[in-house]
Amino acid sequence: MKTKLFKRDRLSSNESLTRIRSEMATSAYKKMSEAWRHPEDSHIKSFMTARLPVWRRQPSILRISKPTKLHRARALGYKAKQGYVVVRVRIRRGSGEKTRPRSGRRQKALGVEKIKRGKSKKLIAEERAAKHFPNLKVLNSYLVWEDGIYKWFEVILVDPNLQTVKVEG
Repeated sequence: MKTKLFKRDRLSSNESLTRIRSEMATSAYKKMSEAWRHPEDSHIKSFMTARLPVWRRQPSILRISKPTKLHRARALGYKAKQGYVVVRVRIRRGSGEKTRPRSGRRQKALGVEKIKRGKSKKLIAEERAAKHFPNLKVLNSYLVWEDGIYKWFEVILVDPNLQTVKVEG
């Protein structure tokens, strides 16, 4: 038995070609982005669980050779050329804490816990990276991973004095 196609169900030749091309040709960056969006469904979760014990033992600010999330770094302006530096910064999770008063009158509400900081963790990571590398400027940053204690950000830094960077900007 033949099914009758209505006019709205038929596709023009151009529409069908573009649909086929879009289904066939998915870029590598698109696949990376999909894998990082759902890490438990892809291989990312197993990679990161293997990497985290090493990352915890490393210094809190560490220059790395390549970005962990290449698709995100390139979207934020990273280029694999001289003058671009990627730094992984480890930040403790949780809200801010004030020091408990040592002596004197104790208030009923000490105001020691549950303090919300005015800065985001991302901004704190960018500031620490900029302080560690004073000759470089912060381009952008993104969250890489988090566990129960830490959040890891990768900060993209640029050397403003290099000619290769000056020509672009």
